[in-house]
Amino acid sequence: MDNTTIESGGFFPPSLPSPAPSNTSISSTTSNLPHPRAHPLRAGSAKEDAARRYIESRLLHVSRRYTKKFQLLEEAEEVHGYESMSEVAKDLGDVVDVLWISGTPSLQIPYLLNVAGSVTSYLPAFPPSPTATFKLLRKLDHAFASLIKGEDSETGESLPGFEAGKRAGMSRTDMVRCKSLVESTRVLIVEVMSRDPEIEKDTPEQSDMETDAMSVDENDHGDGVEDEHDMDVARVYEGTIVQLGEILGDAFGLKS
Repeated sequence: MDNTTIESGGFFPPSLPSPAPSNTSISSTTSNLPHPRAHPLRAGSAKEDAARRYIESRLLHVSRRYTKKFQLLEEAEEVHGYESMSEVAKDLGDVVDVLWISGTPSLQIPYLLNVAGSVTSYLPAFPPSPTATFKLLRKLDHAFASLIKGEDSETGESLPGFEAGKRAGMSRTDMVRCKSLVESTRVLIVEVMSRDPEIEKDTPEQSDMETDAMSVDENDHGDGVEDEHDMDVARVYEGTIVQLGEILGDAFGLKS
């Protein structure tokens, strides 16, 4: 169940592409989602089926690791429980990347909503991990805003599957569910980030981001980093809110 490869004939590369180099700091509002494939996977094809099974296996793996957090660990067990939200966010972020690479709205929409729901379930169980959490939320915001708009919300590029317009995007039911997740996450993130944070032990890439974030004047005593995270809290799902507001409008309590 922990396999990270797809059998022959799948579309996934051996490893996910690294985000483009950037000189921006941790406060950047870009999501660093990978570039999607040019065309969506054909409905009912072997590749679509392989992608679906891969995504479901990764989400099941995340769920199992989360469940193991609350159980006594047996030495022989292969699946270890999560110790931090940064670990959860990394695994869920990898799923988001794969979904985005697929360029297939029929996969992206339901599974991204699934991931967003998982975030609201898992966040309260750990001390706050701002860097990893906001990185994941930026990816989700970029993805949702783009799928609602029908084009990449950052670059304006057309999305795979939207050649015939927005019909491939979110249904009104999807948008209402997305709105509910957005609102609950924004409320939850304020409460979670008010707690004492964990000491994040992350990948070299993220460690570099942490170093950049901590490169503040000594006289600031770290206030600059706190201000950055306050801004991140305020920006949670801001792109998605704008796009939902343009379609759902005041009837759903959102303003364009």
